[in-house]
Amino acid sequence: MNKYVLLVIVLAAALTAGLYTRPKVVVRNTDKQLNERASQTSGNRASTTDSLNQAASVGTPDPSQPDRSSMHNEPLSAAVQQRVVALQQQYASADAAKRLTIGKQLIDVFRQANRFDSAAHYAGRLAIEQPTEQNLLQAGDQYFEAYTFAVDQQKTAALGQKTRDFYQKVLAKNPNLLEAKANMAMTYVNTETPMQGIMLLRQVLQQDPTNELALFNLGLLSMRSNQYERAIERFRQILIVNPASRKAQFYLGISLAEAGQKEEARKVLAQVKQQEKDPQILAAIREYEERLSQ
Repeated sequence: MNKYVLLVIVLAAALTAGLYTRPKVVVRNTDKQLNERASQTSGNRASTTDSLNQAASVGTPDPSQPDRSSMHNEPLSAAVQQRVVALQQQYASADAAKRLTIGKQLIDVFRQANRFDSAAHYAGRLAIEQPTEQNLLQAGDQYFEAYTFAVDQQKTAALGQKTRDFYQKVLAKNPNLLEAKANMAMTYVNTETPMQGIMLLRQVLQQDPTNELALFNLGLLSMRSNQYERAIERFRQILIVNPASRKAQFYLGISLAEAGQKEEARKVLAQVKQQEKDPQILAAIREYEERLSQ
């Protein structure tokens, strides 16, 4: 994949929230090493691309939001630290029922403070102590969030494994948790067995052929491997079910451009530009429009 398309994939974070919030960050995370290599071998680009490259290298999930990966290293405020210590003391002496309530409070406090690995730690403890479907799913979700913001390669691998451990346990209880399966799939991308992730996403589509999360992830993975025709197919499938998806529309436009279908790419990106307000996204679209006019 060329550097510019890689940077465009990073832009996923700024387009929409909700359905794609977690997997979009994982794609950004899995592309960090590729982006760093591309930065070393490529010259300077226009200022917009350079700023996006910087955002990607520090792990920013959303160019319009604070850099939560750097915030993770900032010390807790005195008030938050006091709250954490009090809850930890209560947790240590509480019975099982109370630990569940206190544990969830700790998870919330750590998440609000951008301590995603600490939130995952307590979610994991609750799931081990009380392995209900809800607790196992919560642990998988929290470890997945921590995984998406991890910078250190060794830590990323460990968090990815924890994510899979808890998701596998909850999926054994309920195989119909398709979002958990789609999330787990993305943790395989940078392992020695990336095809397991692809297979999981295909399994999701076998159960639900219109599942947006699985279609979107497969579309991005197709872009990463320069299979733009496949990516176009995936994003078109999303738009059939959800015509309002700006994210799918944006990536459809980029994939069309990279596939050489310039006229349709211009039309699609123009539609996105009419609805988009984020200045970095708009600047990136303008740069792509300039490329398409050449």
